[in-house]
Amino acid sequence: MTTPSGVPVSALHFQNSPQEIAKRVSLGQIRWAAPLLFLPARIVFMLLSQAIFAAVFRLQGRVSPWRAAGPWWTVWGTLVDVGCLACLFLLTRRENLLIRDLLGPLPRWLVPKGIACFLLIFPFFLLGGSLASWIVYHSGQAPMPAGEIWGRHLPLWGVLYSLLIWWPIWSATEELTYQGYLASRLAALSRHRWVPYCLVGFWWALQHSFIPFVADWRLVLFRFLAFVPGVLVFLAIYLRTRRLAPLILAHWMMDLSAAVMTLSF
Repeated sequence: MTTPSGVPVSALHFQNSPQEIAKRVSLGQIRWAAPLLFLPARIVFMLLSQAIFAAVFRLQGRVSPWRAAGPWWTVWGTLVDVGCLACLFLLTRRENLLIRDLLGPLPRWLVPKGIACFLLIFPFFLLGGSLASWIVYHSGQAPMPAGEIWGRHLPLWGVLYSLLIWWPIWSATEELTYQGYLASRLAALSRHRWVPYCLVGFWWALQHSFIPFVADWRLVLFRFLAFVPGVLVFLAIYLRTRRLAPLILAHWMMDLSAAVMTLSF
């Protein structure tokens, strides 16, 4: 059974449900300022994190410290997550919530549903990459900077960190940020689904142009366009089901694959 908006009735009885968020909006606990300011937070933290690693490499005498910091995005990415989780802690505390409350209830058959979400969403990222390549480069294969995004060489500890630690934290934090907090609150504040699709979809896709940031406008545009279709499908599933855990599982599979494919062993 569903509500007129298509949200299952069972989704209305937890702290991050549309009904409970609407109550907090009416009480003035949720206002526009916090979500709007938080939208670009991950990009800001990405630039700061890459800058920290670049500063370390500069002290070591590297000729191009910013480029030297680029391949380490699966290591300094955790600094991004720490910054976002700190913001989420403060923002949820204002609503008398825990970060855990953004996750919502765990559905039955969690793992099969997570795999199903992966199989549904991943082709849209493949399609987005192909379309973006033709739009920006007029080619079926976009030129990716070797050694920074693809074919990255890291020491053994960096490889192990990337494959064991980075992606579980990254995927969960990304979903909690863009969906559990931002999409659900912008939908409640605006009372229109197109608002989170436009605002969250834009910033969520754009963040992928900054990990790492390479000063090439065509590469920035390509990476943004490539992620738009998949991001919108992620949002569509969440705004209908309000179940974040299966999407985190799907995201884990994608980010682990990305770590494996971009590292050069």
